[in-house]
Amino acid sequence: MTNRQRVGSASNIGAMQHIVRWVAIATGLAGAIAVACGGSDDDRAASSSGSTPLDAGPRGVEPAGQACAAPSECYVGVDGGAIVGEVTCLTKIPNGYCTHTCTQDSDCCAAPGECLTGVKQVCSPFENQAAKYCFLSCEDDDMRAAIEANAGAGYYDGGAVDSISVEDAFCRSYASPYATCRSSGGGSQNRKVCIPQQ
Repeated sequence: MTNRQRVGSASNIGAMQHIVRWVAIATGLAGAIAVACGGSDDDRAASSSGSTPLDAGPRGVEPAGQACAAPSECYVGVDGGAIVGEVTCLTKIPNGYCTHTCTQDSDCCAAPGECLTGVKQVCSPFENQAAKYCFLSCEDDDMRAAIEANAGAGYYDGGAVDSISVEDAFCRSYASPYATCRSSGGGSQNRKVCIPQQ
């Protein structure tokens, strides 16, 4: 290696160290801003008892509808023995969908901690599957009840929205920023449910 190559190599290393240092500083600042701007309890929904703020997951607050690759990733913190039905990860939905089997709507919120907001869950077949599963409902009466139950908690309030339907605004607020209100596709037993698109 010539002296010129050594000098060029050393200056490249110095430049890389400088870039790495700035990236570390920028990352640290972004983290500090995120913590400082994390919001107050008013920014989070309160549980049905009103005493504990809920921490929204990547897909809203409810355990149903969270992303998954396997059933073992679903309903974390909920007593699995108390869930009515078999915990399932629906992989036909992009990035999976935590749910469980059911025979009627009341099966969907039977376990303590399974349903954390006033969003009703409904029991319906999904597309061409014979089994029924719990889904977050976006049926008109259920949306009105959920909006009323969570008034002031920072969720969608039922007001006018631009460029999307009221149902989609509701689903994006409660289920996922990528959710839409659609038919469960369960034939004559289909329901209007919030389904994430990614």
